[in-house]
Amino acid sequence: MPQPILRLALPSPLRRLFDYRAPAGVPHAALLPGVRLRVPFGRREVIGILVELADSSPVADDKLRPALELLDTRPPLPAALFRLCLWTAQYYQHSLGDTLSWALPVLLRQGEPAEARQERFWHLAEGAHLDDPRLARAPRQRDALKAIAQHTHGLAHGLLGKLQLNKDSLDLLLAKGLVRVETRRSHTHAAHQGSWLLQPELTLNGEQRAAFEAIRAGLGSFRPFLLAGVTGSGKTEVYLQLIHQVLKAGKQALILIPEINLGPQTLARFEKRFNARIALLHSNINDRERLDAWLAARDGEADIIIGTRSALFTPLKNPGLIILDEEHDASYKQQEGLRYHARDLAVVRARQENLPILLGSATPSLESLHNAHAGRYALLKLTQRAGGAQPPRFLRLDIKSRPLDSGISGPLQQAMAQTLSAGQQVLVFLNRRGFAPSLLCHDCGWLSQCQRCDARMTLHQRHNELRCHHCGYVERPPRNCPKCASVDLRPVGAGTERAEERLGILFPDFPVLRIDRDSTSRKGAMEQLFNTINRGEPCLLVGTQMLAKGHHFPRVTLVAILDADGGLFSADFRASERMAQLIVQVAGRAGRAEEAGKVIIQTHLADHPLLVQLTEQGYFAFAEQALSERRAAGLPPFSHLALLRAEAHKPGQAEVFLDQACEQAEALLQQLALTGIELLGPVPAPMERRAGRYRAQLLLQGSARAPLHRLLHAWLPGVEQLPGSRTVRWSLDIDPIDLF
Repeated sequence: MPQPILRLALPSPLRRLFDYRAPAGVPHAALLPGVRLRVPFGRREVIGILVELADSSPVADDKLRPALELLDTRPPLPAALFRLCLWTAQYYQHSLGDTLSWALPVLLRQGEPAEARQERFWHLAEGAHLDDPRLARAPRQRDALKAIAQHTHGLAHGLLGKLQLNKDSLDLLLAKGLVRVETRRSHTHAAHQGSWLLQPELTLNGEQRAAFEAIRAGLGSFRPFLLAGVTGSGKTEVYLQLIHQVLKAGKQALILIPEINLGPQTLARFEKRFNARIALLHSNINDRERLDAWLAARDGEADIIIGTRSALFTPLKNPGLIILDEEHDASYKQQEGLRYHARDLAVVRARQENLPILLGSATPSLESLHNAHAGRYALLKLTQRAGGAQPPRFLRLDIKSRPLDSGISGPLQQAMAQTLSAGQQVLVFLNRRGFAPSLLCHDCGWLSQCQRCDARMTLHQRHNELRCHHCGYVERPPRNCPKCASVDLRPVGAGTERAEERLGILFPDFPVLRIDRDSTSRKGAMEQLFNTINRGEPCLLVGTQMLAKGHHFPRVTLVAILDADGGLFSADFRASERMAQLIVQVAGRAGRAEEAGKVIIQTHLADHPLLVQLTEQGYFAFAEQALSERRAAGLPPFSHLALLRAEAHKPGQAEVFLDQACEQAEALLQQLALTGIELLGPVPAPMERRAGRYRAQLLLQGSARAPLHRLLHAWLPGVEQLPGSRTVRWSLDIDPIDLF
């Protein structure tokens, strides 16, 4: 029987499969789709994944190279997840090899065994004893035997060094038949026993009960639910009680969260509630821990899996429910490499595996609301705060012509003082890190510009540096103006550092805690800050949008938003949606316990219709208005976008490449007789120069998804062959969430 041709997906941006001969001595039955093989690729070796077997190959027989080694006896990815990867690569127009690499933990991409770690354990042999005459003149061997005798379940080989035992001594004991070696898994997850609950469940109110019952009735089949609950309405309690039902049915639950920083908080809440095996997957754990958690989920040894975006690709032996918390959050969209959206893919996975999926948010994305209106999602609303807490009261504070002290007005300072003196906490929201957004020369107007981007450098006074938040470039602040040599250089605007410093001066008797990416970069820093907050003593919290997501601060009764005007006049059509979500989410941190909450929004545009509607009628009134505007303008979710981005070292290069790509697309539109698709551009990107490269983009907009994808499928092979495709760095973003 002739040997089949192996068609492999390799970790390469090329959107094709690669043909190899089977490794010598490997039986045909072992060549299952999904197994990994080590293969030669150019001058190096890579790990490929078998997609299919073929009888023939377009590659000449003498040019076909054999694979070097078969790494698996069974595919590491279950069939359902393998199908999801095939779908993902096709929908996002991405290389299958690269897509499968995203789905696998790093160690599996590097060829590690896809099995739980095996370790050697040393045991006392039957009949062995310490008085054996052969040990009379071997004190080290006798000490080693004594140590092994104390470990009734076996002494792990990895502990020999800690116990100062010599391996040579153990080998001699083995040769004498006094010890035996057993190879087994180093970590075994004991099967669940007893009740699933460690804490009693809370009593659900009427709305929570109705939502819980509706989703419980859908367990066991595919059904997407959108749980739209105001901040503090008890969405998490609904999640917890549903997970209990899933666990009782012998199934696993996958919970996706938007931020790593929410991981420890979510984990602690789940560990208090459940007597269950919980795996945590995010980018802050090391590669070995990630593989162990991934394998535990695949083999059914983890009951609850909690993770950020990439945890969507975790295999589950007995999947029962997928929950995606804060479904509106932009961090669910991967912005480099495989540009997938975890929310959309989670729905596809749930449909493929016939599972219910629950999307939860106080401020649902317009896409999800549109799906609910169209009947594709079941909409469940929670309009009341849990435990009788009252919604916060909004106050729009007009700061036109008012003096500002580091961005803080007089009336706001008074409100802060009253809150602190009442023994409560204040949250100050400002979505700008650093001390000041820019450094200005008072004499000539020079501004600190990044040398590599069309952006200003942010002053970070604590580290005495100017930092670009777009490319990471750092330099020392100049002593004199580079343009006119003046020494009168002034920080302009306010960032979190400046607000922290000023609040420390205004309120010296109260701690000021800053929570942003800079202050929480050290391991454990976030938990330390939250422990201080949760003590409940009066303090001021200053932070960026990290503070807006899912945190429960029962003693915060005043939320101050220092600048709400940024999203009102942006070129990005999604800016107002994001601003509304951010305001509502930040406001939701106020008054979550018995004390009523107040939200003060500083703005130069207190009568702006969007702000008035949002603060007086709520997020859902804003969302309905925004959806009707999107429908009239033919913007998503009423149309579908694909964005071809390009960047090059020289000005104009990216535009030339995109012009050629645009000509190809126009020709294909006529050839395939496709309608309802517009090509917009090419145009320079809103920030044309970033990290030293010149950027441009071409936007494709289709009134229907199918014709747009038909065009993309036919178009991309030609784009890959364009002369400029090797000198220009380019990428295609399907359903982009920003056009920056």
